[in-house]
Amino acid sequence: MPMPHTLHRFVPYSRFGTLPEALYTRLSATPVRAPRLLAWNAPLAAHLGFEPDPAAQPHLAEILAGNRLPESASPLASVYSGHQFGSYVPQLGDGRALLIGEHATPDGEILELQLKGAGPTPYSRGADGRSVLRSAIREYLASEALHGLGIPTTRALGLVGSDDMVLREAPEPLAVLLRVAPSFVRFGHFEFCYWSGDHATLRQLADWVIEHFYPACRDDPAPYAALLREVSERTAALIARWQAVGFCHGVMNSDNMSILGLTLDYGPFGFMNGFNAQHICNHSDTLGRYAYHRQPEISLWNLYCLAQALTPLCEQDALNDVLKDYQAVFEARYGEQMQAKLGLKTWMESDWELLGRLLVLLQQSGTDWTIFWRALSQLDTAASRLRDMFIDREAFDAWTQDYLARLELDGTPREDRVARMNTCNPVYVLRNHLAETAIRKAQDEQDTSEIERLRRCLSEPFREQAEFADYALPPPDWASEISVSCSS
Repeated sequence: MPMPHTLHRFVPYSRFGTLPEALYTRLSATPVRAPRLLAWNAPLAAHLGFEPDPAAQPHLAEILAGNRLPESASPLASVYSGHQFGSYVPQLGDGRALLIGEHATPDGEILELQLKGAGPTPYSRGADGRSVLRSAIREYLASEALHGLGIPTTRALGLVGSDDMVLREAPEPLAVLLRVAPSFVRFGHFEFCYWSGDHATLRQLADWVIEHFYPACRDDPAPYAALLREVSERTAALIARWQAVGFCHGVMNSDNMSILGLTLDYGPFGFMNGFNAQHICNHSDTLGRYAYHRQPEISLWNLYCLAQALTPLCEQDALNDVLKDYQAVFEARYGEQMQAKLGLKTWMESDWELLGRLLVLLQQSGTDWTIFWRALSQLDTAASRLRDMFIDREAFDAWTQDYLARLELDGTPREDRVARMNTCNPVYVLRNHLAETAIRKAQDEQDTSEIERLRRCLSEPFREQAEFADYALPPPDWASEISVSCSS
Protein backbone atom coordinates (compact mmCIF):
# COMPACT_ATOMS: atom_id res chain seq x y z
CA MET A 1 0.00 0.00 0.00
CA PRO A 2 1.49 3.41 -0.96
CA MET A 3 2.30 5.89 1.77
CA PRO A 4 -0.35 8.62 2.12
CA HIS A 5 0.45 12.07 0.80
CA THR A 6 0.41 15.20 2.89
CA LEU A 7 -2.01 17.80 1.59
CA HIS A 8 0.68 19.94 -0.04
CA ARG A 9 1.26 17.09 -2.52
CA PHE A 10 -1.88 17.80 -4.56
CA VAL A 11 -1.45 18.68 -8.23
CA PRO A 12 -1.40 22.51 -8.33
CA TYR A 13 -3.20 22.84 -11.64
CA SER A 14 -6.57 21.68 -12.92
CA ARG A 15 -8.13 20.41 -16.10
CA PHE A 16 -10.62 23.28 -15.87
CA GLY A 17 -7.65 25.64 -16.25
CA THR A 18 -7.09 24.32 -19.78
CA LEU A 19 -10.34 25.94 -20.93
CA PRO A 20 -10.39 29.44 -22.44
CA GLU A 21 -9.39 32.20 -20.06
CA ALA A 22 -12.75 33.86 -20.66
CA LEU A 23 -14.06 31.42 -18.03
CA TYR A 24 -11.74 32.36 -15.16
CA THR A 25 -9.17 34.67 -13.63
CA ARG A 26 -5.98 33.43 -12.01
CA LEU A 27 -5.13 35.00 -8.66
CA SER A 28 -3.74 34.09 -5.26
CA ALA A 29 -5.62 33.60 -2.04
CA THR A 30 -5.67 36.50 0.40
CA PRO A 31 -3.67 35.44 3.49
CA VAL A 32 -5.46 34.70 6.74
CA ARG A 33 -3.86 35.83 9.99
CA ALA A 34 -2.85 32.96 12.31
CA PRO A 35 -5.10 30.25 10.84
CA ARG A 36 -5.95 27.38 13.16
CA LEU A 37 -7.35 23.99 12.29
CA LEU A 38 -10.98 23.57 13.32
CA ALA A 39 -11.90 20.36 11.50
CA TRP A 40 -10.13 17.72 9.45
CA ASN A 41 -12.15 14.98 7.76
CA ALA A 42 -9.81 12.06 8.39
CA PRO A 43 -11.92 9.37 6.63
CA LEU A 44 -12.22 11.51 3.50
CA ALA A 45 -8.51 12.32 3.67
CA ALA A 46 -7.70 8.61 3.76
CA HIS A 47 -10.05 7.97 0.83
CA LEU A 48 -8.28 10.65 -1.16
CA GLY A 49 -4.86 9.20 -0.33
CA PHE A 50 -3.89 12.02 2.03
CA GLU A 51 -2.44 11.54 5.49
CA PRO A 52 -5.47 11.16 7.81
CA ASP A 53 -3.59 12.38 10.91
CA PRO A 54 -3.47 16.17 10.88
CA ALA A 55 -0.61 16.16 13.38
CA ALA A 56 1.53 14.38 10.80
CA GLN A 57 1.09 17.21 8.30
CA PRO A 58 3.23 20.27 8.89
CA HIS A 59 1.67 23.63 8.03
CA LEU A 60 -1.77 22.01 7.43
CA ALA A 61 -3.70 25.04 8.68
CA GLU A 62 -1.60 27.35 6.49
CA ILE A 63 -2.33 25.20 3.44
CA LEU A 64 -6.07 25.02 4.17
CA ALA A 65 -6.16 28.79 4.53
CA GLY A 66 -4.46 29.29 1.18
CA ASN A 67 -1.47 30.94 2.87
CA ARG A 68 1.03 28.25 1.93
CA LEU A 69 0.29 26.71 -1.47
CA PRO A 70 2.95 25.15 -3.72
CA GLU A 71 5.04 27.72 -5.61
CA SER A 72 3.80 26.26 -8.88
CA ALA A 73 0.14 26.68 -7.86
CA SER A 74 -1.96 28.87 -10.09
CA PRO A 75 -5.34 29.21 -8.33
CA LEU A 76 -8.28 30.48 -10.30
CA ALA A 77 -11.75 31.86 -9.74
CA SER A 78 -14.29 31.05 -12.43
CA VAL A 79 -16.94 33.34 -13.83
CA TYR A 80 -20.54 32.38 -14.45
CA SER A 81 -23.95 34.01 -14.54
CA GLY A 82 -27.39 32.72 -13.65
CA HIS A 83 -30.98 33.27 -12.72
CA GLN A 84 -31.31 34.31 -9.09
CA PHE A 85 -34.84 34.05 -7.73
CA GLY A 86 -36.03 33.99 -11.33
CA SER A 87 -34.15 37.07 -12.57
CA TYR A 88 -31.11 36.88 -14.83
CA VAL A 89 -27.86 38.34 -13.43
CA PRO A 90 -25.25 38.78 -16.21
CA GLN A 91 -22.14 38.20 -14.11
CA LEU A 92 -21.74 36.20 -10.96
CA GLY A 93 -18.83 33.83 -10.38
CA ASP A 94 -16.60 32.52 -7.64
CA GLY A 95 -16.81 35.56 -5.42
CA ARG A 96 -15.11 33.83 -2.50
CA ALA A 97 -13.86 30.54 -3.91
CA LEU A 98 -10.56 29.55 -5.52
CA LEU A 99 -9.85 26.35 -7.40
CA ILE A 100 -6.34 25.52 -6.19
CA GLY A 101 -5.74 22.28 -8.06
CA GLU A 102 -6.84 18.68 -8.28
CA HIS A 103 -5.94 15.32 -6.85
CA ALA A 104 -6.15 11.74 -8.08
CA THR A 105 -7.42 9.29 -5.47
CA PRO A 106 -5.82 5.85 -5.10
CA ASP A 107 -8.66 4.37 -7.20
CA GLY A 108 -8.00 6.85 -10.02
CA GLU A 109 -10.82 9.36 -9.51
CA ILE A 110 -9.76 12.94 -10.17
CA LEU A 111 -11.20 15.54 -7.81
CA GLU A 112 -10.91 19.32 -7.81
CA LEU A 113 -9.85 21.09 -4.61
CA GLN A 114 -11.48 24.43 -3.92
CA LEU A 115 -10.99 26.90 -1.09
CA LYS A 116 -14.17 28.70 -0.06
CA GLY A 117 -13.63 31.95 1.78
CA ALA A 118 -10.14 32.55 0.41
CA GLY A 119 -10.62 36.28 -0.17
CA PRO A 120 -11.97 38.67 -2.81
CA THR A 121 -11.92 37.86 -6.51
CA PRO A 122 -12.95 39.87 -9.58
CA TYR A 123 -16.39 38.30 -9.11
CA SER A 124 -16.97 39.30 -5.48
CA ARG A 125 -19.16 42.23 -6.49
CA GLY A 126 -17.68 44.46 -3.80
CA ALA A 127 -17.87 41.85 -1.04
CA ASP A 128 -14.95 40.68 1.09
CA GLY A 129 -14.70 37.19 -0.42
CA ARG A 130 -14.77 35.55 3.00
CA SER A 131 -16.92 32.87 4.59
CA VAL A 132 -18.15 33.37 8.11
CA LEU A 133 -17.47 30.60 10.60
CA ARG A 134 -21.14 29.67 11.06
CA SER A 135 -21.75 29.13 7.35
CA ALA A 136 -18.49 27.20 6.92
CA ILE A 137 -19.38 24.85 9.78
CA ARG A 138 -22.85 24.34 8.33
CA GLU A 139 -21.47 23.45 4.89
CA TYR A 140 -18.78 21.19 6.35
CA LEU A 141 -21.41 19.21 8.26
CA ALA A 142 -24.16 19.31 5.64
CA SER A 143 -22.07 18.05 2.76
CA GLU A 144 -20.86 15.14 4.88
CA ALA A 145 -24.40 14.49 6.12
CA LEU A 146 -25.74 14.18 2.58
CA HIS A 147 -22.82 11.98 1.61
CA GLY A 148 -23.69 9.72 4.51
CA LEU A 149 -27.27 9.56 3.23
CA GLY A 150 -25.98 8.45 -0.18
CA ILE A 151 -26.97 11.71 -1.89
CA PRO A 152 -24.57 13.13 -4.52
CA THR A 153 -22.79 16.17 -3.12
CA THR A 154 -19.60 18.14 -2.97
CA ARG A 155 -17.60 17.16 0.11
CA ALA A 156 -15.62 18.94 2.80
CA LEU A 157 -12.04 17.97 3.67
CA GLY A 158 -10.92 20.61 6.13
CA LEU A 159 -11.85 23.82 7.91
CA VAL A 160 -9.70 26.55 9.41
CA GLY A 161 -10.61 29.58 11.46
CA SER A 162 -8.90 32.81 12.44
CA ASP A 163 -9.23 35.67 14.88
CA ASP A 164 -9.82 37.90 11.85
CA MET A 165 -13.35 39.23 11.70
CA VAL A 166 -15.67 40.06 8.80
CA LEU A 167 -18.75 42.23 8.83
CA ARG A 168 -22.18 40.79 8.10
CA GLU A 169 -25.17 41.95 10.14
CA ALA A 170 -22.52 42.18 12.88
CA PRO A 171 -18.80 41.35 13.07
CA GLU A 172 -18.22 37.59 12.84
CA PRO A 173 -15.15 35.33 12.78
CA LEU A 174 -14.08 34.17 9.34
CA ALA A 175 -13.27 30.65 8.20
CA VAL A 176 -11.93 28.95 5.09
CA LEU A 177 -13.34 25.62 3.90
CA LEU A 178 -11.59 23.16 1.60
CA ARG A 179 -14.17 21.30 -0.45
CA VAL A 180 -13.75 18.68 -3.13
CA ALA A 181 -15.78 17.49 -6.12
CA PRO A 182 -15.16 15.97 -9.55
CA SER A 183 -16.07 19.40 -10.91
CA PHE A 184 -17.66 22.61 -9.69
CA VAL A 185 -19.03 23.48 -13.15
CA ARG A 186 -22.62 24.63 -12.93
CA PHE A 187 -25.48 25.62 -15.21
CA GLY A 188 -24.38 29.23 -14.81
CA HIS A 189 -21.10 28.65 -16.65
CA PHE A 190 -23.08 27.76 -19.76
CA GLU A 191 -25.45 30.67 -19.26
CA PHE A 192 -22.52 33.09 -19.03
CA CYS A 193 -21.13 31.94 -22.37
CA TYR A 194 -24.55 32.03 -24.03
CA TRP A 195 -25.72 35.42 -22.82
CA SER A 196 -22.33 37.06 -23.42
CA GLY A 197 -22.42 35.76 -27.00
CA ASP A 198 -19.23 33.73 -26.65
CA HIS A 199 -20.50 30.67 -28.44
CA ALA A 200 -17.03 29.40 -29.28
CA THR A 201 -16.20 29.11 -25.57
CA LEU A 202 -19.64 27.63 -24.97
CA ARG A 203 -18.85 24.81 -27.38
CA GLN A 204 -15.43 24.22 -25.83
CA LEU A 205 -17.00 24.09 -22.36
CA ALA A 206 -19.68 21.62 -23.47
CA ASP A 207 -17.10 19.44 -25.23
CA TRP A 208 -14.89 19.54 -22.13
CA VAL A 209 -17.75 18.42 -19.88
CA ILE A 210 -18.64 15.62 -22.30
CA GLU A 211 -15.03 14.48 -22.61
CA HIS A 212 -14.39 14.25 -18.87
CA PHE A 213 -17.78 13.35 -17.41
CA TYR A 214 -20.22 12.17 -20.09
CA PRO A 215 -18.05 10.42 -22.71
CA ALA A 216 -20.94 8.30 -24.02
CA CYS A 217 -22.53 11.50 -25.37
CA ARG A 218 -19.69 11.89 -27.92
CA ASP A 219 -21.08 9.07 -30.04
CA ASP A 220 -24.65 10.32 -29.98
CA PRO A 221 -25.93 11.88 -33.25
CA ALA A 222 -26.97 14.90 -31.16
CA PRO A 223 -24.24 15.06 -28.48
CA TYR A 224 -25.44 18.28 -26.81
CA ALA A 225 -29.03 17.07 -26.52
CA ALA A 226 -27.60 13.85 -25.10
CA LEU A 227 -25.62 15.93 -22.60
CA LEU A 228 -28.78 17.74 -21.52
CA ARG A 229 -30.56 14.41 -21.11
CA GLU A 230 -27.82 13.08 -18.85
CA VAL A 231 -27.83 16.24 -16.74
CA SER A 232 -31.63 16.22 -16.58
CA GLU A 233 -31.75 12.61 -15.41
CA ARG A 234 -29.10 13.17 -12.77
CA THR A 235 -30.88 16.29 -11.57
CA ALA A 236 -34.23 14.51 -11.34
CA ALA A 237 -32.63 11.70 -9.34
CA LEU A 238 -30.95 14.21 -7.03
CA ILE A 239 -34.15 16.11 -6.27
CA ALA A 240 -36.01 12.85 -5.65
CA ARG A 241 -33.40 11.99 -3.02
CA TRP A 242 -33.76 15.42 -1.43
CA GLN A 243 -37.53 15.09 -1.23
CA ALA A 244 -37.29 11.63 0.31
CA VAL A 245 -35.19 12.77 3.27
CA GLY A 246 -36.91 16.15 3.68
CA PHE A 247 -33.90 18.21 2.57
CA CYS A 248 -34.49 21.78 1.42
CA HIS A 249 -31.70 23.55 -0.44
CA GLY A 250 -33.00 27.06 0.09
CA VAL A 251 -31.42 28.82 -2.91
CA MET A 252 -31.98 26.82 -6.09
CA ASN A 253 -30.77 29.56 -8.40
CA SER A 254 -29.53 28.25 -11.73
CA ASP A 255 -25.96 29.19 -10.77
CA ASN A 256 -26.26 26.81 -7.80
CA MET A 257 -27.10 23.81 -9.99
CA SER A 258 -24.30 21.34 -10.68
CA ILE A 259 -23.73 20.05 -14.21
CA LEU A 260 -22.95 16.69 -12.55
CA GLY A 261 -26.12 16.48 -10.48
CA LEU A 262 -24.36 17.19 -7.17
CA THR A 263 -25.73 19.09 -4.20
CA LEU A 264 -23.82 22.34 -4.51
CA ASP A 265 -23.42 25.56 -2.51
CA TYR A 266 -24.88 25.01 0.93
CA GLY A 267 -26.38 28.25 2.19
CA PRO A 268 -29.72 28.49 3.98
CA PHE A 269 -30.46 24.76 3.72
CA GLY A 270 -32.51 22.77 6.19
CA PHE A 271 -33.90 19.35 6.94
CA MET A 272 -37.59 19.50 7.76
CA ASN A 273 -38.67 18.73 11.29
CA GLY A 274 -42.47 18.63 11.23
CA PHE A 275 -43.71 17.85 7.72
CA ASN A 276 -44.98 20.83 5.78
CA ALA A 277 -44.99 20.61 2.02
CA GLN A 278 -44.84 24.42 1.83
CA HIS A 279 -41.85 24.60 4.18
CA ILE A 280 -39.46 27.49 3.39
CA CYS A 281 -36.03 27.07 4.93
CA ASN A 282 -34.59 30.37 3.69
CA HIS A 283 -35.69 33.45 5.61
CA SER A 284 -34.78 35.55 2.56
CA ASP A 285 -37.18 33.61 0.31
CA THR A 286 -40.21 35.74 1.16
CA LEU A 287 -42.31 34.44 -1.76
CA GLY A 288 -41.51 30.78 -1.19
CA ARG A 289 -39.98 30.24 -4.62
CA TYR A 290 -37.73 27.53 -3.23
CA ALA A 291 -40.15 25.91 -0.80
CA TYR A 292 -39.85 22.14 -0.31
CA HIS A 293 -42.76 21.22 -2.60
CA ARG A 294 -41.47 23.47 -5.38
CA GLN A 295 -37.98 21.96 -5.63
CA PRO A 296 -38.89 19.49 -8.42
CA GLU A 297 -40.46 22.16 -10.63
CA ILE A 298 -37.71 24.68 -9.94
CA SER A 299 -35.08 22.16 -10.97
CA LEU A 300 -36.94 21.75 -14.27
CA TRP A 301 -37.13 25.54 -14.65
CA ASN A 302 -33.36 25.69 -14.20
CA LEU A 303 -32.89 22.90 -16.74
CA TYR A 304 -34.78 25.03 -19.27
CA CYS A 305 -32.28 27.82 -18.52
CA LEU A 306 -29.49 25.37 -19.33
CA ALA A 307 -31.31 24.21 -22.46
CA GLN A 308 -31.59 27.79 -23.67
CA ALA A 309 -27.86 28.25 -23.13
CA LEU A 310 -27.21 25.20 -25.35
CA THR A 311 -29.31 26.44 -28.28
CA PRO A 312 -26.30 27.71 -30.28
CA LEU A 313 -25.06 24.10 -30.29
CA CYS A 314 -28.30 22.21 -30.84
CA GLU A 315 -31.81 22.70 -32.21
CA GLN A 316 -34.10 24.08 -29.53
CA ASP A 317 -36.84 21.56 -30.37
CA ALA A 318 -34.44 18.69 -29.68
CA LEU A 319 -33.51 20.20 -26.34
CA ASN A 320 -37.14 20.81 -25.41
CA ASP A 321 -37.99 17.23 -26.34
CA VAL A 322 -35.39 16.04 -23.86
CA LEU A 323 -36.96 18.03 -21.04
CA LYS A 324 -40.44 16.72 -21.79
CA ASP A 325 -39.26 13.52 -20.15
CA TYR A 326 -38.15 15.17 -16.94
CA GLN A 327 -41.42 14.77 -15.05
CA ALA A 328 -41.68 11.08 -15.84
CA VAL A 329 -38.06 10.52 -14.80
CA PHE A 330 -38.52 12.44 -11.57
CA GLU A 331 -41.70 10.55 -10.69
CA ALA A 332 -39.98 7.23 -11.36
CA ARG A 333 -37.00 8.13 -9.16
CA TYR A 334 -39.23 9.58 -6.44
CA GLY A 335 -41.44 6.50 -6.60
CA GLU A 336 -38.39 4.32 -6.08
CA GLN A 337 -37.44 6.34 -3.01
CA MET A 338 -40.90 6.18 -1.47
CA GLN A 339 -41.29 2.50 -2.34
CA ALA A 340 -38.16 1.82 -0.31
CA LYS A 341 -39.28 4.06 2.56
CA LEU A 342 -42.58 2.16 2.72
CA GLY A 343 -40.77 -1.16 2.64
CA LEU A 344 -42.34 -2.39 -0.58
CA LYS A 345 -40.47 -4.62 -3.01
CA THR A 346 -42.79 -3.58 -5.86
CA TRP A 347 -44.60 -0.36 -6.77
CA MET A 348 -48.17 -0.35 -8.01
CA GLU A 349 -50.10 2.56 -9.47
CA SER A 350 -52.47 2.44 -6.49
CA ASP A 351 -49.52 3.03 -4.16
CA TRP A 352 -49.51 6.69 -5.20
CA GLU A 353 -52.93 7.05 -3.60
CA LEU A 354 -51.75 5.29 -0.43
CA LEU A 355 -48.71 7.58 -0.27
CA GLY A 356 -50.81 10.67 -0.98
CA ARG A 357 -53.16 9.92 1.91
CA LEU A 358 -50.22 9.50 4.24
CA LEU A 359 -48.68 12.81 3.18
CA VAL A 360 -51.99 14.57 3.87
CA LEU A 361 -52.06 13.10 7.38
CA LEU A 362 -48.44 14.06 8.00
CA GLN A 363 -49.16 17.59 6.80
CA GLN A 364 -52.26 17.97 8.97
CA SER A 365 -50.38 16.92 12.09
CA GLY A 366 -46.98 18.42 11.33
CA THR A 367 -45.53 15.02 12.14
CA ASP A 368 -41.75 14.85 12.39
CA TRP A 369 -40.61 13.58 8.98
CA THR A 370 -37.47 11.74 10.05
CA ILE A 371 -38.82 10.21 13.26
CA PHE A 372 -42.04 8.98 11.61
CA TRP A 373 -40.37 7.21 8.72
CA ARG A 374 -37.82 5.52 10.92
CA ALA A 375 -40.56 4.33 13.30
CA LEU A 376 -42.81 3.07 10.49
CA SER A 377 -40.87 -0.17 10.14
CA GLN A 378 -42.04 -1.05 13.67
CA LEU A 379 -45.71 -0.42 12.96
CA ASP A 380 -46.77 -3.89 14.09
CA THR A 381 -45.00 -3.57 17.47
CA ALA A 382 -45.20 0.19 18.10
CA ALA A 383 -48.61 1.10 16.68
CA SER A 384 -49.57 3.30 19.64
CA ARG A 385 -46.39 5.36 19.34
CA LEU A 386 -47.02 6.01 15.66
CA ARG A 387 -50.71 6.69 16.28
CA ASP A 388 -49.83 9.39 18.79
CA MET A 389 -47.93 11.28 16.10
CA PHE A 390 -51.23 12.22 14.42
CA ILE A 391 -54.09 14.53 15.31
CA ASP A 392 -56.69 12.50 13.42
CA ARG A 393 -55.92 9.10 14.88
CA GLU A 394 -58.94 7.43 13.31
CA ALA A 395 -57.81 8.52 9.87
CA PHE A 396 -54.35 7.16 10.59
CA ASP A 397 -55.90 3.90 11.79
CA ALA A 398 -57.73 3.60 8.49
CA TRP A 399 -54.54 4.28 6.57
CA THR A 400 -52.71 1.74 8.69
CA GLN A 401 -55.16 -1.01 7.82
CA ASP A 402 -54.75 -0.30 4.11
CA TYR A 403 -50.96 -0.18 4.48
CA LEU A 404 -50.87 -3.50 6.34
CA ALA A 405 -53.04 -5.06 3.65
CA ARG A 406 -50.61 -3.72 1.03
CA LEU A 407 -47.67 -5.22 2.90
CA GLU A 408 -49.43 -8.56 3.04
CA LEU A 409 -50.02 -8.41 -0.70
CA ASP A 410 -46.36 -7.53 -1.20
CA GLY A 411 -45.39 -10.70 0.61
CA THR A 412 -42.02 -9.57 1.95
CA PRO A 413 -40.99 -11.30 5.18
CA ARG A 414 -41.05 -8.86 8.09
CA GLU A 415 -37.33 -9.17 8.78
CA ASP A 416 -36.46 -8.33 5.17
CA ARG A 417 -38.89 -5.42 5.10
CA VAL A 418 -37.55 -3.88 8.30
CA ALA A 419 -33.99 -4.24 7.06
CA ARG A 420 -34.89 -2.59 3.74
CA MET A 421 -36.69 0.30 5.42
CA ASN A 422 -33.84 0.89 7.87
CA THR A 423 -31.37 1.31 5.02
CA CYS A 424 -33.28 4.26 3.55
CA ASN A 425 -35.03 5.89 6.55
CA PRO A 426 -32.28 7.56 8.58
CA VAL A 427 -32.14 7.82 12.34
CA TYR A 428 -30.13 11.04 12.12
CA VAL A 429 -30.17 14.10 9.89
CA LEU A 430 -28.44 17.45 10.35
CA ARG A 431 -31.25 19.35 12.01
CA ASN A 432 -30.64 23.09 12.31
CA HIS A 433 -30.41 23.02 16.10
CA LEU A 434 -27.65 20.39 15.95
CA ALA A 435 -25.58 22.54 13.61
CA GLU A 436 -26.35 25.60 15.73
CA THR A 437 -25.06 23.88 18.86
CA ALA A 438 -21.79 23.05 17.11
CA ILE A 439 -21.51 26.64 15.87
CA ARG A 440 -22.12 28.17 19.30
CA LYS A 441 -19.56 25.93 20.97
CA ALA A 442 -16.99 26.78 18.32
CA GLN A 443 -17.67 30.52 18.42
CA ASP A 444 -18.35 31.10 22.11
CA GLU A 445 -16.22 28.43 23.77
CA GLN A 446 -13.55 27.72 21.10
CA ASP A 447 -14.64 24.09 21.42
CA THR A 448 -14.70 22.32 18.05
CA SER A 449 -15.30 18.82 19.38
CA GLU A 450 -19.01 18.96 18.54
CA ILE A 451 -18.18 19.42 14.85
CA GLU A 452 -16.29 16.13 14.77
CA ARG A 453 -18.86 14.37 16.95
CA LEU A 454 -21.64 15.34 14.55
CA ARG A 455 -19.60 14.38 11.52
CA ARG A 456 -18.97 10.91 12.93
CA CYS A 457 -22.65 10.38 13.69
CA LEU A 458 -23.87 11.64 10.33
CA SER A 459 -21.43 9.46 8.44
CA GLU A 460 -23.61 6.48 9.41
CA PRO A 461 -27.12 7.96 9.60
CA PHE A 462 -28.99 4.67 9.13
CA ARG A 463 -27.33 2.85 12.04
CA GLU A 464 -28.63 3.40 15.55
CA GLN A 465 -25.71 4.56 17.67
CA ALA A 466 -26.25 4.65 21.41
CA GLU A 467 -23.65 7.38 21.97
CA PHE A 468 -25.59 9.71 19.66
CA ALA A 469 -29.09 9.00 21.00
CA ASP A 470 -29.57 12.71 21.72
CA TYR A 471 -29.23 13.52 18.02
CA ALA A 472 -32.31 11.40 17.22
CA LEU A 473 -34.64 13.33 19.53
CA PRO A 474 -37.22 15.89 18.33
CA PRO A 475 -35.89 19.44 18.19
CA PRO A 476 -36.07 21.51 21.39
CA ASP A 477 -38.40 24.49 21.65
CA TRP A 478 -35.59 26.98 21.08
CA ALA A 479 -34.92 25.46 17.63
CA SER A 480 -37.96 27.33 16.27
CA GLU A 481 -36.06 30.59 16.82
CA ILE A 482 -33.25 29.62 14.41
CA SER A 483 -33.36 31.62 11.21
CA VAL A 484 -31.13 31.01 8.20
CA SER A 485 -30.91 33.33 5.24
CA CYS A 486 -28.76 33.97 2.19
CA SER A 487 -26.12 35.49 4.50
CA SER A 488 -25.76 32.10 6.17
